[in-house]
Amino acid sequence: MNVDFQRRVDRIAGVFICRILSLFSIMRKDTPVHTKPQKIMVILLSEMGSLVLARPMFDHIKKKYPNASIYVLLFEQNKEVLEILKVIPQENIFTVSNSSIKKLLGDSIHVLKKMRKIDIDTVLDCELFSRVGSIYSFLSGARIRVGFHPYTQEGLFRGDFINRPVLYNPYQHISQQFITLAEAIESGNVPTVKRQVPIDYLKIQPMEVSRDEIGGMFRRFKIDFPNVAGKKIVLIYPGGGLLPIRAWPLSYYCMIAEDLLQNGFAVGIIGLKSDNKIASAILSHCRNANCIDLTGYTKTVRELMLLFHFASLLITNDGGPGHFASMTPVSTIAFYGPETPTLYGALDNKSVNFYANLSCSPCLTAYNHRNSPCDGNNVCLKSIHPEAVLKKSYEILNRHLGTSTTY
Repeated sequence: MNVDFQRRVDRIAGVFICRILSLFSIMRKDTPVHTKPQKIMVILLSEMGSLVLARPMFDHIKKKYPNASIYVLLFEQNKEVLEILKVIPQENIFTVSNSSIKKLLGDSIHVLKKMRKIDIDTVLDCELFSRVGSIYSFLSGARIRVGFHPYTQEGLFRGDFINRPVLYNPYQHISQQFITLAEAIESGNVPTVKRQVPIDYLKIQPMEVSRDEIGGMFRRFKIDFPNVAGKKIVLIYPGGGLLPIRAWPLSYYCMIAEDLLQNGFAVGIIGLKSDNKIASAILSHCRNANCIDLTGYTKTVRELMLLFHFASLLITNDGGPGHFASMTPVSTIAFYGPETPTLYGALDNKSVNFYANLSCSPCLTAYNHRNSPCDGNNVCLKSIHPEAVLKKSYEILNRHLGTSTTY
């Protein structure tokens, strides 16, 4: 299902279902319990990057409720990221497909039966105002239902059956807000949580990987691209994914790739196989054998992260790759505009965020279901000039000069 169709279904069917379930909750006089959770279901369906940003929340839950079992519900295409994070056992991962309405409904019925069978008592719905998460929350049978709530804000109705409503805060990093959801489980305040979430809670752990596994990827890469062997590799991710408005101009990527190549670096263009037209445009501009097309080269997220282990720098649009890189040794330059690093910046200390902070930015928010009003002229990203990016790139790359990569 495409994003616009999902938004329409959520807006039309989601509101109606949430109102019906809210009435049902009132009629049965549904009251929350005040006990320690034993079986916690985390709902985080749609964003790979958000899964990485949720890592501190999982660590916090384990510390606060060491005897509780933790489960996660997510879209099946995001399962691999959760497996890389290794925050819960494999058997505690529940998935649904969003490839079609029919598949989603069938998987949802199956998953809800499983949730009721294992007797989930607490649900943390980490979705930002999409209604499907709150619907799962109610139908799971859990007595404690935590989720974001608008309180006195207009719109954004997700049902009155969320009995641990957390006030969404657009001025606080999303990782802090995920921890706030965990803190709301036993809270009775209004709003539910009135405490500071220290920045030092926001730590990201490196991926677990062996030297042999990295070495195998490195040897494969050298065989497939022998012309760049021995060169420092800069990876660039020029694709916009499902939200093309987040993409830094392609002409700017062409300029920085050309400059890096002229200064002796190799440039690898990463992305999905569907990004090959973008890669072709950069290759045609640069006309240099040391500029290589890696779109579709890595078949899994894990392979992409292995590639990061022997790259010198990643230059990327806002999205999953920057967050995956935070779990690897590679330094990252990321571009924000339609979204803000205040909310979604990577959690490591080797990422550099470029953000112009225009009056209209960010325009992709929870309040508009990430449906930007922008006419396509993303001045917020066009205002980030290649000269500034190159200057910062060479500062980072110069710190790596003299180091060699061998496996």
